[in-house]
Amino acid sequence: MQVSVEATGSLDRRMTVQLPREQVDSEVEKRLKALTRRVRIDGFRPGKVPLKIVQQRYGSGVFQEVLSEMLQRSYREAIDQEGLAPAGGPSIEPRVLEPGQPIEYVASFQVFPEVTVADLSDVEIERPVAEVEAENVDKVIESLRRQQRKWHAVERPAADGDRVTLDFTGTLNGEAFDGGRAEGFAVEVGAGRLLPDFESQLVGLEAGAEKDIDVTFPEDYPAENLKGQTVQFALKIQKVEEPRLPDVDADFARSFGVEDGDVAKLREEVKANLTRELAQNIKGRVKKQVMDALVARHDFELPKSLVQAEVDRLRTEAEKRFGGPEKSQPLPDAMFEDEAARRVRLGLVVRAIVDAEKMEIDRSRLDAELDTLAQTYEDPEEVKRHYRTHPQAMAGLESLVLEDQVVAWVLEQARVTEKPNTFEGLMAPSQPNLESAA
Repeated sequence: MQVSVEATGSLDRRMTVQLPREQVDSEVEKRLKALTRRVRIDGFRPGKVPLKIVQQRYGSGVFQEVLSEMLQRSYREAIDQEGLAPAGGPSIEPRVLEPGQPIEYVASFQVFPEVTVADLSDVEIERPVAEVEAENVDKVIESLRRQQRKWHAVERPAADGDRVTLDFTGTLNGEAFDGGRAEGFAVEVGAGRLLPDFESQLVGLEAGAEKDIDVTFPEDYPAENLKGQTVQFALKIQKVEEPRLPDVDADFARSFGVEDGDVAKLREEVKANLTRELAQNIKGRVKKQVMDALVARHDFELPKSLVQAEVDRLRTEAEKRFGGPEKSQPLPDAMFEDEAARRVRLGLVVRAIVDAEKMEIDRSRLDAELDTLAQTYEDPEEVKRHYRTHPQAMAGLESLVLEDQVVAWVLEQARVTEKPNTFEGLMAPSQPNLESAA
């Protein structure tokens, strides 16, 4: 086998491979002879079909089969011989297939870029610092109480937080409209389940009351016929109920899995859960800063095939999340190209650090990560058994742990400062970044 490689770009390679013709012809003849013992052709006894007849009927197909196998095998041998690392599959173009001439083909592909790890000593990372306070635990306990609230009928006007059960009929210009009628409909006043203009007018109504109200639908309402329209609702109140929350006592604690009913233990468990959530939040914020820095500090050409593969994966995820693609309008590549390029670049940089530092999975880190993960489930030991008996699941966890080791290594090189914060400041959904959480 003769191999020559030409660089047609920084990552583009054009490899010409030449194979002795006799290798292909010999294998073709071997397979045709084997066929003579198996094929059935009218006029010949089984196993007695002449080789020439078999060759005439099956020779072309067998040749293509052998050629395909030899091209694939020789391609793998050639890249190993030349020490190449293709990023994605090749485009193979046969050049010479004439009888009696050596087989020649050209394989075009891109290789992985050489990534040199940058100096990260001037990278600045802010690590948020916060603790779970008693008031944070109190808020969770109050939320748990609300989950177990019970409703009790009252003989008074409805107020915010009450539950009102009512019948209503809506009309637009005197005509009923779809979705505008219900009986025995229960709504918690102020919870935002219905239009605010509707809910607010329930305040002050008592059981047995009847009232006509006007409600204006917003301009962006989904139903075209109701956008911006003012409609009339005829209301009849069946009952008004107020919420009553359970006491935080032994029964309450037992209802959340504390078998001996110790309220202090319940609070400890709540605090432990919040502490885990806080730690994961801080870890995520620091990791994002590290990964952003790695992307910003490493500029190199990316293999097109890797970026396209990531684009396709992101598109598939998006289509699954939003209910599948529209056949006539698939989501365009441009929607995903920037994120795909970022992920590919980051993956190559992380791999470069792992290779340069000769990193291996830290088993103690892996065990700790598995423990943390398992604690979020009802049966932690079952979760651990699942990971330890399913190599694919464990491989995913190992990949995350190796990323964490890379983050830890970067933090050793960078300038890390601690920034005081609060639990609520870090965990509030409306404050997703460090600046707004300050």
